[in-house]
Amino acid sequence: MTSARGWRDADTERFAALLCDYCLDLEPGQQVLMRSTTLAAPLLRALHAAILALDAWPLLRAELPGIEEDFYALARDRQLDGFPALAYAEAAQADAFLAIQAPANTRALADADPARIARVARARAPLSELRLAKRWCGTLWPTTAGAQQAGMGDDAFAAFVRGALFLDRDDPAAAWRELGAFQAGLVERLASARELRIEAEGTDLTLRVTDRTWVNSDGRRNMPSGEVFTGPIEDSANGTIRFGVPSSPRGVAVEDVELTFRDGEVVAARAGRGDDYLQRTLATDPGARRLGEIGIGTNAGIDRPIGAILFDEKIGGTVHLALGRSYPETGGLNESAVHWDLICDLRRGGRLSADGVVVQEDGAFA
Repeated sequence: MTSARGWRDADTERFAALLCDYCLDLEPGQQVLMRSTTLAAPLLRALHAAILALDAWPLLRAELPGIEEDFYALARDRQLDGFPALAYAEAAQADAFLAIQAPANTRALADADPARIARVARARAPLSELRLAKRWCGTLWPTTAGAQQAGMGDDAFAAFVRGALFLDRDDPAAAWRELGAFQAGLVERLASARELRIEAEGTDLTLRVTDRTWVNSDGRRNMPSGEVFTGPIEDSANGTIRFGVPSSPRGVAVEDVELTFRDGEVVAARAGRGDDYLQRTLATDPGARRLGEIGIGTNAGIDRPIGAILFDEKIGGTVHLALGRSYPETGGLNESAVHWDLICDLRRGGRLSADGVVVQEDGAFA
């Protein structure tokens, strides 16, 4: 089976090996649940072969393009506010999860009712918690729809994705370990930080991270990765921040978001585009109005936004804040069905400081 345009079969095999060996660190006998669309067929087939070669069990869940739109349009109350018992049993028995974005239409849910999307997120929170407690990884397969959203041709987009994944290096896993070592130094530097301040055009926000744990995200959870992150003190954010990088949660275009915080809670919010989605997301539950994460992007192989949060939040020289759920490993306590990363670009006149000392300015680490 041939790979995506501009993507060689050898790249696909290296990608599958990176996911199985480096990201998921699979062992014989483990059950791996893979989810994507049929557009990722070349990678899914390569993963199937690689997992079998490791004497593990590949469990494939490939969706047809359009299925997600059908669900949000047609689902009844029982289906919006619950989930089948079989889905929980499957997640409970799986040892590892792999989610591969491979969209046929990046705006597929643009017309879906945000309230219905929020209901599904709330209902499926137990499933999400179960998966996050195990080995998991999220990644992306280049499709024409993704290339169009990024404003690139198919070949250029495939090359961009290869570079972001470090598949253009002689030893991709070694390259990820090298970035992980750099990030370990950054984590050590931030471990004793008490207060962070983000400054940029339209932005002056402070928050506290005292005694919170910084996590080195070196590609073992997200692929690509390239960030360090923690959970802010839940009532500590004060000030205003503008997120100039567009966001497309669930295919809904949201741009030019501005949030004002008081004692950790969003007290004013606006978006130049997608404001209805923003307001409905904030109303999902009480935790959706508070921060669950602050992350610092370090991946120099991602030099521009492409409309996929998985990539855009890792851009070297940016910071991102997530509304909603904290990651327990950071010590964060915020609970929510929402986890929405919003990105602030510091590469042109921005600054991140820790206890008054500059950590990053104009996109460069001090």
